[in-house]
Parts: sequence; C-alpha cells; structure tokens
Amino acid sequence: MEIEMKIRGLMMDPMTNMPVVILKEASGNSILPIWVGVHEANAIALEIERVVTPRPMTHDLLKNVLLGLQAHVQKVVVTGIKDETFYALIWVDREGELVSIDSRPSDAFALALRIDCPIFVEDAVLKASKANTTDDTSKEEKPWLENLNDEDFGKYKM
Repeated sequence: MEIEMKIRGLMMDPMTNMPVVILKEASGNSILPIWVGVHEANAIALEIERVVTPRPMTHDLLKNVLLGLQAHVQKVVVTGIKDETFYALIWVDREGELVSIDSRPSDAFALALRIDCPIFVEDAVLKASKANTTDDTSKEEKPWLENLNDEDFGKYKM
C-alpha cells in the first residue's frame, strides 16, 4: 500500500550534520526522514525556496526533457530500504504507456517539486524506517524528529 507524503522540510541532522529531507504523511502524523547528499539537498532547497538559476540545473533539464517528450510524471514512490539506503521509482506516462524509472529518492523529490506531482512511500518502508523502529539508535534520534516545529525547518544552508 502506498501512503501519500509531503515534503515537510529540509534541514541538517544535528547528530550527523548531514542534510535530511523530512517527509510527513499527507493525511496523518507519520514522518519519514531520508538523509541525502549535499548536492541533492541543494537541488531540493533551490526548488523549495523558489530560486531561479540563470541556466537549467539537472532536475530542470530532466523536467524539460519529459515535457519535450510529452511525458507526464504520475508520481514518485519510495519503494524500499536496504542497509539504510532508500530506493525510489518515478512513474512516467507517455502516450498511455506507464514506465517506471529507478531513482534515488532525492532525485525523485527534486523532480516532484519541479513538476508538482505526488510523493508516495510504500507502507513497508515507513514501518521499516529508522524513525519507526525501537533500536537504541532510533531512541536517540526519535525525540528530535518527533519534536520538530516550524522554526526547525529552513535551517538548511546552501
């Protein structure tokens, strides 16, 4: 089962000092943190902050290619997690043919923001994520994730 999520924010993880995208369930309270690389976080932040670049960035190029091919991105889905690495698919409809494209979640998010398509997470991924487990590491991480407020977002600096 797929659960619709929204990007709640992008911030620096206070424990690892790595960028983390915080997804929040569209019609619920579940959250899913996904740690991403610095360059990928910058691509996401540019779109969140509506920064216009003088030339197309990679995700803008991808959007332009899809539009040029008259393809429509139906959705992006975080489909799995293995060894703390998340996996995603971009679902593209072109002339009635549905095609799945393997993607890193960060690239899928950067594209989804640019084309305004929905983001989903497989229920099994949400259940398996660090934020929803009970091991010692997650107990340490969970309080800062559960207690996020609006002031905590926007702390990511490009």
